[in-house]
Amino acid sequence: MKQLIIFDLDGTLAESKSALDEEMAQLLESLFHVVKVAIISGGDWSQFEKQVLSHITSHENLSLLPTCGTKYYQYKGEWKQLYAENFSAEEKAKILTHLNRIVKALPPVRIWGEQIEDRGSQITFSGLGQDAPHEVKKDWDPDFAKRKVIKDELDKVIPEFSIQMGGETSIDITKPGIDKAYGIQKLHQTLNMAIKDMLFIGDALFEGGNDHPARQTGVDCIQVRDPHETKRVVEAIISCSGGSWHQYAAR
Repeated sequence: MKQLIIFDLDGTLAESKSALDEEMAQLLESLFHVVKVAIISGGDWSQFEKQVLSHITSHENLSLLPTCGTKYYQYKGEWKQLYAENFSAEEKAKILTHLNRIVKALPPVRIWGEQIEDRGSQITFSGLGQDAPHEVKKDWDPDFAKRKVIKDELDKVIPEFSIQMGGETSIDITKPGIDKAYGIQKLHQTLNMAIKDMLFIGDALFEGGNDHPARQTGVDCIQVRDPHETKRVVEAIISCSGGSWHQYAAR
């Protein structure tokens, strides 16, 4: 039995930029009774508050790693930030200069909200903007072809940074080696837990996906298609522990 289950957020626990639905929230609360849980996502802390924390009542046994593991929050009666691997002003300026140039050359599309977001430790490009409706985003780049072109160009001009695709429309840029693999190593150190005792669940474990660095740690991984499939995996984990999610949810 694994001791720590690590989840991606968008596309895994919830639809992109959407809150946990009631069933997923109950499943997570039940899971807290049997194992420790961590969530690593490209979103910043405010996104975790909106999508996750405001929909669950228990925070025990939960660690949160925003911006692809470049930040780490642990709950000890209240949430405490353990680290943040922020860009320097020079690094940020270089990334934004090249990203803005590449984005300006893209075919025009309707944008909802910010298309390029500075999250301190991560700069994120969202093809249709941060606030685009889910039904529009899911059809924009389902095979990652549009973003692969952008990523390939960024890899050429800023090869010293980590560039990964995630969610439905986004590209995440972080410091080299500061990604979900880094976050998993921090979980290993902070929780004093062996990698073999962890399980990572995500929807972008393919090469170039922002979950793919997790594979580099040697952690066991499960690729899911969407939150619905994640729910069935969580139910199986709880069942293997000898309980049922209905039993724990009723407490």
